[in-house]
Amino acid sequence: MWAARSQGATAAVMGDGADTSPDQQAFLESIAPWAKEAADKLGVAPELVSAHAALESGWGQRPLRNADGSSTYNLFGIKANAGWRGNVAESATTEYGGGAALKTSARFRAYPDQASAFRDYAQMLIDNPRFHGVLGAGNNAHAFAAGLAKGGYATDPAYAAKLARLAGKLQNVSG
Repeated sequence: MWAARSQGATAAVMGDGADTSPDQQAFLESIAPWAKEAADKLGVAPELVSAHAALESGWGQRPLRNADGSSTYNLFGIKANAGWRGNVAESATTEYGGGAALKTSARFRAYPDQASAFRDYAQMLIDNPRFHGVLGAGNNAHAFAAGLAKGGYATDPAYAAKLARLAGKLQNVSG
């Protein structure tokens, strides 16, 4: 249901070292209040939510855009399904099927600001029974990532491993 972000940016998202770059640190600081709010609702560490936003948006460097070029503030790559009543932006995405990456276009949710995006993200995970494995994962990056993958958050078969690795990196930096 949700898009896996382009695999070409995985190395940039993951980084090679234990430290974050100044740009990555600035991104984390810019989302910190909203990540903490969402994490508190989900029963997870804020670093897990921050890692998810970083993975999906390439540390904020590949934001989903509205037709006029403005940001959708959709840092989580949440698609606009038939039940979505808010604004929508059409965007290119990479989906995986049969082990192959396929370029396609999809409709994504668009928000007026970051706070709205993080609140919708948390509520979507809470309301959708497919993602109940995410709730209450605490500091466990692997449980959080596995819960998202099991729920079908992304089609990338390596999604859980990528997210768990990045979340572990952020936990090591902040801890």
